[in-house]
Amino acid sequence: MAKGDFRLMAWLLSRCCGFGLDTEGRAEMAVAENHQLGAQPSPRQGAELALVGMLIATTSLSQFFRASTNVIGPELIRDLALTPAMLGFANACFFWALLAIQVPVGILFDRIGARVTVVALAGLAVIGCLMHQTVTDGTGLAAARFLLGLGHGGSFMATVFLISRWYSRARWSTALSWVFALSMIGIACAGTPMAMAAAAFGWRAVFLGVALVQALVGLLFFFMVRDDPPGKVVPLRPPEGWIEAARGFLTILRLPGLLRVLALQTVAYAVLATMMGLWAGPYLHDVHGLTVVERGNVLILMAIAQTFGVLIYGPLDRRFNTRKGVAATGAALTIAVLLALASMPRPPLALAIGLLALLSAVSAYGVVVVSHCRAFYPEALAGRGATTANMAQLLGCALMPMGTGLIAGLWPVGVPGFSPIAYQWIFASIALSLVAGLAIYLGSRDIPPGDHGTPLHPDGATTSNGKETTHA
Repeated sequence: MAKGDFRLMAWLLSRCCGFGLDTEGRAEMAVAENHQLGAQPSPRQGAELALVGMLIATTSLSQFFRASTNVIGPELIRDLALTPAMLGFANACFFWALLAIQVPVGILFDRIGARVTVVALAGLAVIGCLMHQTVTDGTGLAAARFLLGLGHGGSFMATVFLISRWYSRARWSTALSWVFALSMIGIACAGTPMAMAAAAFGWRAVFLGVALVQALVGLLFFFMVRDDPPGKVVPLRPPEGWIEAARGFLTILRLPGLLRVLALQTVAYAVLATMMGLWAGPYLHDVHGLTVVERGNVLILMAIAQTFGVLIYGPLDRRFNTRKGVAATGAALTIAVLLALASMPRPPLALAIGLLALLSAVSAYGVVVVSHCRAFYPEALAGRGATTANMAQLLGCALMPMGTGLIAGLWPVGVPGFSPIAYQWIFASIALSLVAGLAIYLGSRDIPPGDHGTPLHPDGATTSNGKETTHA
């Protein structure tokens, strides 16, 4: 494909996705609209296509690793002699690693940028993939997943960081929704394709192949991604020491009202990560007797449902000019679906699959919560602000699988697996955690997309002009 074709694709992608650009980008698009369709879009749009494509690639790999224990969960339990608690702990180690590395990654984002940081961490992900070749017990699996988590410690945070630097503030949710939605490619690959490959070659061989893909994506990310769009005037800031950089996190936590938003951020994505990444597969196996490939098909259906959910939620905050209202509605719908699953010990298979797909769709409101968090902190603390929000999310993703694993262990394991009542309590406990997060979030301050003021400082004041200057 010719270079001009790539630029034209970038321009069309921006138009179709409705990402929205800054003032310079909108001017370029207006000029492009006045030319014939055969005219080549500007170099900026080619850079945007590269950026979005690589963000989708790296977040898709992260999604794949998050869900990779789901479809092969019963096989892992068999081959590695895992207990329910050990399976939950090994799955949670991915998120504990993500949590552990967030502070240094956030500081590095603000000091050296997202591009170099993400590429350096990709090497750890490759090693984690290769470790799956030799694991013999739950401890080895936990160590391998911990390395995978370290390797993707900057994947989703880089998306928030880079989108906020490349796109206008009012369009953050829309831009993020498209990247997050297309990252569901990773979830889909962790479904039927992984199930079929594991059945044909073994689950260990699958991770060997993914290691090669991970290495390739890391190299392409280095050569194709830039931290700032072409022509952006980056304000000069004095270099910070590590102590001053660490103090930036305290500044973030002192921002008025942010902690209430972080309460929902802690449990919003954790619900879907725990269901799709850990319990949906075993539930379909133990309660409904589905094979590994059949479980993979359901996982793909859930990924498709989540993709549509993310795309639907993305522009709703701009349509109704409220982030809080959209997020609260999504959380309430998610609670309702979880309680429906918890109310039936053995629902008809079609109903169970329908509820799991519906859960994936309605729980995709996390992209709006991310934008709500991002609206609180200024550009100078973008990396550490994204880190703080991501740490809250990852804390929930680490604790929820462990807690539900302990709940499952309260009931004896039968021939097919865990009893239906164990899954009822798992679903109910997940719903209860979301109720608690939502109750705190309802007291938060809404920052609508139409609010163009600068995020508050810890003392409640705005910047000198009360406005945010956009350079991108």
